Order: sequence, then C-alpha cells, then structure tokens
Amino acid sequence: MAVSHRYRTPLKDVRGLGSAKEGTHHFIVQRLTAIALVVLACWFLYFVIDLMQADYLTASDAVAKPWNATLLIAFLVAMFWHAQLGMQVIIEDYVHSHGVALFFQVVVRFVCILGALASAFAVVLIALGN
Repeated sequence: MAVSHRYRTPLKDVRGLGSAKEGTHHFIVQRLTAIALVVLACWFLYFVIDLMQADYLTASDAVAKPWNATLLIAFLVAMFWHAQLGMQVIIEDYVHSHGVALFFQVVVRFVCILGALASAFAVVLIALGN
C-alpha cells in the first residue's frame, strides 16, 4: 500500500498568491457605486425625459444649472468607476495569462479615466456657456 505524504501545508500552497485585504475594499466600492448609480440614474432619467421635447438652447440651459451639472458629473464619474471595477473583476476571473490580464486592466482603466474626464469636461464646457 503506497501512501503519499504531502509535506506542504495549506498555508504554503497559498503563499504568494496575493493579499486577501483588497477584495473587501473592491466589493464595498463596487456596491457603493452601484447604490449611487441607482439614485443618480433615477435623477438622470427624470432629467432626460423632462428634456425630450426641448430644443438645444433649453437643454444646454438645463445642463448649465449648477445643481444639474454637478449631478450629471457625479453620474458620469460613478458610471465609469463602476464600469472599471466590473471589468476588472471580469478580467481577473476569465483572463488567465498574467501579461494579457495586466494589459487589459491598463487599457480598461485608461479608457474609463479618459471617458470620465472627457464627459466631465463636456459638462463643464456646457455649464460655462462655451
């Protein structure tokens, strides 16, 4: 009867696989952005439906109001942040090559930051009247 002895402990098997401290933070931030998006999406839908029959000047005047511009920028930032967090989880779960996963993580983060900045810049331009 051959008995195979394993001299590695379960702790030795998982050393070097990363810290377990980041997952909770990621989970909480993803849930907070989701809650923010529920509230902001309700406001955004009301805002867009209210402007459906408006002309360009009326719509730009509505966006230029400080309260609307602030909520619109908050909606855009929360949306891109939540999208980046979701794509990060998808890449971590389904891309098994470390180099390819790192490449996609950088690309997704870059696209989300660029999208958030461009969107916020457009809202600021409309709000300032340019």
